[in-house]
Amino acid sequence: HHLLVLYKKGVYLSHTGGKMLFWVLGLLILCGFLWTRKGKLKIEDITDKYIFITGCDSGFGNLAARTFDKKGFHVIAACLTESGSTALKAETSERLRTVLLDVTDPENVKRTAQWVKNQVGEKGLWGLINNAGVPGVLAPTDWLTLEDYREPIEVNLFGLISVTLNMLPLVKKAQGRVINVSSVGGRLAIVGGGYTPSKYAVEGFNDSLRRDMKAFGVHVSCIEPGLFKTNLADPVKVIEKKLAIWEQLSPDIKQQYGEGYIEKSLDKLKGNKSYVNMDLSPVVECMDHALTSLFPKTHYAAGKDAKIFWIPLSHMPAALQDFLLLKQKAELANPKAV
Repeated sequence: HHLLVLYKKGVYLSHTGGKMLFWVLGLLILCGFLWTRKGKLKIEDITDKYIFITGCDSGFGNLAARTFDKKGFHVIAACLTESGSTALKAETSERLRTVLLDVTDPENVKRTAQWVKNQVGEKGLWGLINNAGVPGVLAPTDWLTLEDYREPIEVNLFGLISVTLNMLPLVKKAQGRVINVSSVGGRLAIVGGGYTPSKYAVEGFNDSLRRDMKAFGVHVSCIEPGLFKTNLADPVKVIEKKLAIWEQLSPDIKQQYGEGYIEKSLDKLKGNKSYVNMDLSPVVECMDHALTSLFPKTHYAAGKDAKIFWIPLSHMPAALQDFLLLKQKAELANPKAV
């Protein structure tokens, strides 16, 4: 009799347990569906919205300006050079405006913000895309001087902050969006030089800005592209800068690294070519979502390498990061020659 009762209880419990599991699974599927659906909800009219993009001479900024112009936005594209501006105008509609801007020149930034204010009027600025950036010198830390660190930090960090502070009143007016283009180099120190510290700092600025702007209904998003084939990452320019620095190095450092170090680094780089994304559109798709979704994300990883390798690695223990990243580096000839 007792056995029968226990058996029935067991059947009952497994039955209710199965039911429970079914409901939990159903709830999870529903949550997943609603989450995906939420990400697809878009803002209404874009044809009356203004967006300002920096670094439009080439790369992500150039593709973004052309893409958002085609979509119907009023694009104001900031270029560093006259030639970049002329080429972009030739490929876009009458609606698109260009402006020459050096983000490291505070007066230039201030004048540009005033000009943008006159362009957008009462509508304000729906989108600010801080995309302008330079790599600076990418080389081992003990090869560099303080001046080598200055240029990327001036452009990538102080330039971005300067543009943001000057444009912020216009974005607040529109209850719009700020999109900061950082890098996987803002999550992992992949290479020596000023680029990585500048991007780490952009991440910090982005996060404090996001929290400060929440009360104003302004969304702030950060895009973290992996390795993409742009002028920024032109291997020829990177090697030229490295060679120029090598010539200036002390005999001690040259002895430690060895004459063939740059060549060996180049061979390692060639082995990693599969990492490099040739198509720039994933970055612009992230910008698009951050601009037009009713629920933009706070962070976007752009590129397969960023999603599968760099961003997951950034969450791993330092020992594992060091092991995997040091495998990418060329061996030194004689590190004991100090």
